[in-house]
Amino acid sequence: GSDFVKEGNMVAEVMVKALGGKAKIIELQGTVGSSPANDRASGFAEYIKAHPEMVVIASQSGDFARDKGRQVFETLYQAHPDATALYSHNDEMTMGAIAAMEAAGKVPGKDLIIGTIDGTTDAAQAIVDGKVLVCVECNPKFGPAAFAAIEKMGNGETLAVKLVNTDRVFSKDNVADYMPE
Repeated sequence: GSDFVKEGNMVAEVMVKALGGKAKIIELQGTVGSSPANDRASGFAEYIKAHPEMVVIASQSGDFARDKGRQVFETLYQAHPDATALYSHNDEMTMGAIAAMEAAGKVPGKDLIIGTIDGTTDAAQAIVDGKVLVCVECNPKFGPAAFAAIEKMGNGETLAVKLVNTDRVFSKDNVADYMPE
């Protein structure tokens, strides 16, 4: 599986460093009650707790959907125009939020610094374009890991109770290498 808490931690770590430990953050959460939404929220919150000037000023579910993310971000940003950053639980909502920012005449990556999770082509391109600061991959390659586990079990090896896919962090420094994938 994936370590959603760690994904939230990794986005927070990059954002804290890039923002000098100071930001007013809008958080677009995934579907209410889902493990990815709960864990990504808690992982991010856990990391920024040590940085009291990194404050989530508004948070609402965008249901992991592009258009809902756009609508929710639009509403939250109108209510909190002092926001300086966006943390989004997935790339689809991030793309919706970017559309809302641009429609409002804002410059994603300048007016609001953006951190997101998944590793989609759209998010990778948004990093290339300077709109997104960081995207943490939610590694979808479960098949190879599952077959490697089956092989190990077949060879009599003992496996951990939980096997976690390794996620990567993408930024302007390494996204070009990721784009062909």
